[in-house]
Amino acid sequence: MAAISNDWNEALKGEYSKPYYRDLYRNVVNAYKTEQVFPPSEDIFNAFHLTPLSKVKAVIIGQDPYHNYGQAHGLCFSVRKGVEIPPSLENIYKELHDDLGIEIPTHGCLVKWAEQGVLLLNSVLTVRAHAALSHKNFGWEEFTDAAIRVLNAQDRPIVYLLWGGPARAKKAMLNNPKQLVLEAPHPSPLSAYRGFFGCRHFSKCNEFLVKNGVEAIDWRVD
Repeated sequence: MAAISNDWNEALKGEYSKPYYRDLYRNVVNAYKTEQVFPPSEDIFNAFHLTPLSKVKAVIIGQDPYHNYGQAHGLCFSVRKGVEIPPSLENIYKELHDDLGIEIPTHGCLVKWAEQGVLLLNSVLTVRAHAALSHKNFGWEEFTDAAIRVLNAQDRPIVYLLWGGPARAKKAMLNNPKQLVLEAPHPSPLSAYRGFFGCRHFSKCNEFLVKNGVEAIDWRVD
């Protein structure tokens, strides 16, 4: 696993010496040696690498990485350019268009969001090929929950976009009065019509940021 080298490392260093993290590290190293795992090991911490703690404006929480070849690259909901856009991301783009009038992108790479301060964090950071949630019990949730607690402790405006049950369960950790929590059903085709469409989270996020003196996010992808 490529180590986190920016300000996240200082914020999370206390986790590295805990028993769960030692077990997690051992499980992950063994998995990459014995099975096909996504994303590539150098991409596991891309959410942290691309969005330093000091730059985080918004947080989108996913469940675990895409589990088919060539999709996952360390950012929730995102796929590399040239890879077919997954259905949930298609629905995110539809809501983006309906909310802000942004033209629907032709690819699914969300690096531009990450570089602007949108932390695209999966709760579980690795997965065995073709087996969703196969690394659910490795200990990743404890590590990513620690990151969420670090964010909750920041003395500045941050917006959390919690889509679907697993993401919305994180709300119990979020009690900072300077920050905003937005909730909606998951953008999956199975649930998007139950309230994800029409949630207007992108405009609400920017309105909150601007109101609190933070530059809005340019949600355009292309």
